[in-house]
Amino acid sequence: MNIGTLKRNVQENNHDHYLSLVALHFALALLVHFVPSFSKIYFIGVILYFFYRIFSAKNSNKPKEVMIACCYIVGSEVLFRMTDGTFFYEAAKYLVIFYVLIGLFFNGISGTAYAYFIFLILLVPSVIVAYFEIGFDSNFRTNIAFVLSGPVCLGLSALYLFDKKLLMSDLLDVLKYLSLPIISMTVYLFLYSPSIKDTLRGTQSNFEASGGFGPNQVATILGLGMFALTVRLFMKSPSFILKVINIILLGLVSYRGIVTFSRGGIVTAIVIIAAFLFVLYKKSSRSQKGRIVYSFFLLSILAVSVWVFSSSQTDGLIDKRYSNQDKLGREKEDLSTGRVVLFLDDLQGFIDNPFLGVGANGAKELRLKNGLGIKASHNEISRLLSEHGLLAFIILLILIMKPLLYRNTNKKNIFFFAFLGFWFATINHSAMRLSAPAFIYALALLNVNYEKRPIRRKRIIT
Repeated sequence: MNIGTLKRNVQENNHDHYLSLVALHFALALLVHFVPSFSKIYFIGVILYFFYRIFSAKNSNKPKEVMIACCYIVGSEVLFRMTDGTFFYEAAKYLVIFYVLIGLFFNGISGTAYAYFIFLILLVPSVIVAYFEIGFDSNFRTNIAFVLSGPVCLGLSALYLFDKKLLMSDLLDVLKYLSLPIISMTVYLFLYSPSIKDTLRGTQSNFEASGGFGPNQVATILGLGMFALTVRLFMKSPSFILKVINIILLGLVSYRGIVTFSRGGIVTAIVIIAAFLFVLYKKSSRSQKGRIVYSFFLLSILAVSVWVFSSSQTDGLIDKRYSNQDKLGREKEDLSTGRVVLFLDDLQGFIDNPFLGVGANGAKELRLKNGLGIKASHNEISRLLSEHGLLAFIILLILIMKPLLYRNTNKKNIFFFAFLGFWFATINHSAMRLSAPAFIYALALLNVNYEKRPIRRKRIIT
């Protein structure tokens, strides 16, 4: 058997494995829908399975296994939340932290990742302020966990992944595991509300089309799935059959994302897909560019088809939603659906308490005391300013400048701007309600390497 035949056999096995995993996740969605209690079994199984994979892997392979585990948790977080699969709300963030800590124990950190130590330390004063403002009771623990689990998840993930070497083929494998539970969630959404027309109430975010859960979070994860499947379409679909399958999956995920009527996650997906395709095209050879153009042509046809179908299924309401109109076609006054008010309220908290802020979760507590209801901020930047005061400027400087400075010395990660863009866009419309922006941010800090082509030596005939 020659090298070419062996390589083809390996690729075919990999493709068969991928299709088997997709089929498995279709089946898991069916079980979660028809046997609701299975969701908790699924959740426990995921924890144990990836725990085993990480510990059984060689130390040199542990970073990849940690990333696969974390990405699967990130992709499944909303599915488990909407189906009551977890035992507590922030379980996904704690699991990502848990897996990352295992990785830190075995693999350590880069000597140049110290900035993220400073970032984690700067979170501590807000806890002290919150202790004096809220008091130490059950609400204190819950409040602190709600707002700081995301930043801590980001800080530890960044510490672990900063300058970690990973092959591009392994990174594509990591993104595959990100997409699999999102495929399950998409199938579950079709089972939960097969007819979108029956769920229409206007142009506001549609909870019934979102599995009875928060449309903002659902759209955010579906948007991330759109990105992961687009990557697979362009970089891991060498055969016509795989292209067709991935186009169908991408179309299904995109459609369910659009009909949530939550715009943030879908707009973010479009932006990061554009960033990825721009860098991919720029770094490709002439022959590769031809294949990219062909795949982009297919993607464009898919995008138009999905939008036309979505418009048809929503009786044109989705067009009005993205035009900022109500169901009667009247333009809405507030494009942000109340987020600007919360943003300005957070800024007022910073103005009133500029040095150390109002403490962790203090902004929401103040709104509650002022009779404005329990309204958590949708913008992580304004929340940082309000709850951390002047320290927020240092925190933001680290989070923005550290990856950009790293990019100056290492430009091999073609997903850098897509990953960083997802983090920045998501924290501006959904804060850090999910583990996704925290861990995807850390993926931008990887030191991605490419497989070397084997050297072909001519046989010397004697």
